Amino acid sequence: MYFCTVFLMCAQNTMNSTKRTIAIVCGGDSSEYEVSLRSAQGIDSAMDHERYDVYIVMIRKNDWHVNLPDGRQPVIDKNDFSFIKDGEKIRFDYAYITIHGTPGENGVLQGYFDMIDLPYSTCNVLVEALTFHKFALNNYLRAFGCSVPDSIQVRRGVPHGWTAEKVKDYLGMPCFVKPTADGSSFGVTKVKSCDQLDEAMEFAFKQCDNVMIERFLDGTEVTVGCYKTKTKSVVFPVTEVVTDNEFFDYDAKYNGQVEEITPARISDELTAALQAETSRIYDILHCNGIIRIDYIITKNPDGSDHINLLEINTTPGMTVTSFIPQQVRAVGLSLTDVLTDIIENQF
Repeated sequence: MYFCTVFLMCAQNTMNSTKRTIAIVCGGDSSEYEVSLRSAQGIDSAMDHERYDVYIVMIRKNDWHVNLPDGRQPVIDKNDFSFIKDGEKIRFDYAYITIHGTPGENGVLQGYFDMIDLPYSTCNVLVEALTFHKFALNNYLRAFGCSVPDSIQVRRGVPHGWTAEKVKDYLGMPCFVKPTADGSSFGVTKVKSCDQLDEAMEFAFKQCDNVMIERFLDGTEVTVGCYKTKTKSVVFPVTEVVTDNEFFDYDAKYNGQVEEITPARISDELTAALQAETSRIYDILHCNGIIRIDYIITKNPDGSDHINLLEINTTPGMTVTSFIPQQVRAVGLSLTDVLTDIIENQF
């Protein structure tokens, strides 16, 4: 009996001494900086702190530091992504990236972590760069049979010949003008007439040097989350997005000007089709961690449903009210278990 007690105590001490050290990496250089900080808090509150030592790491331009509970902010050593705490060098075993926009959603930070051989929660450099560039992503996935809205890409300072009338003839009005490579809803305009196009493009150019003009699709907007590990494939319930705004803009996303209905008020057949398409796209891109895909459902001439892909989010919001935590709760899962699945899948 004494031997068993000692053995169990030793086993428990060994387990505690081998806790992985996790960095929740947030901030970034985009207009969704504050949202990223809120996502980091949401992830931290859901982490299994008995299993992991968790630190929030803030990144903005060249300012990389850790936020310690006592208010100290030790600087990150970029040579190995470590920091000094009470005279001890702390090295991370894993980075959970929750930066919306650059450098966490476009492959830049992933490239850095690859170079120092640190596992992370998102897709790899290629997939991040591809999914961040909306025009490139749509045309890539079109080759795999995905239905995407027609679009035009215009580069700042490069002659293109797309007059407002030509845009109207090709895409129709209204249409959307948006930054091609940006992780937020900033810079997006729903253009209803030709005389609004130039102003909308200048607005988008403030966010990005590449602008996409996209066909407007009238339908039901939905979103679906998914993650996969070596042993399981999890596709979350479908959420229906309803807003009285012109589109799902920043205020709709983050200031409550939207109704989010999970599960969506759609048929079982359409739900299954959306979940299957989400899983298929996850595999096509060889994704990692949680992704969320936004769709709009339109009607075919015969009245049947048609699934159109709008956007893929590889670092989806993780605030309490964000889509992914909602979908996790709706399916009866624990966000703590989901995060643990994603982290442990790298080891």
